[in-house]
Amino acid sequence: MKRYEGLFILNNAGKEESLKEIIDKIQAEIVSVGGKVETVQKMDKKNFTRVADKKFTSGFYVNVLFEGKADAVAQLRAKFALNEEIFRTLFTIAPPPRAATIPAIPQ
Repeated sequence: MKRYEGLFILNNAGKEESLKEIIDKIQAEIVSVGGKVETVQKMDKKNFTRVADKKFTSGFYVNVLFEGKADAVAQLRAKFALNEEIFRTLFTIAPPPRAATIPAIPQ
């Protein structure tokens, strides 16, 4: 299994209270394709630098680290493309987690 990072821009225009529900749906979709969610980082609402559609000038950003099979990303792209609550997605291979190092005490 590979480790992936998914960046989601959520479109919840007028529905701020449903942000947690949308994130829960994203996690459920990842699990449904055989993935395992490690961390979810909810970022703030940000205005877009370049506005492609005047209806959407900003969005909530959510970053999800997860492990999944090689075909999981293709399945997730197909599922999230049909979801109106998700404006954009970006999947990348996440770097391996850093091992915690304890600095040596000079003697």
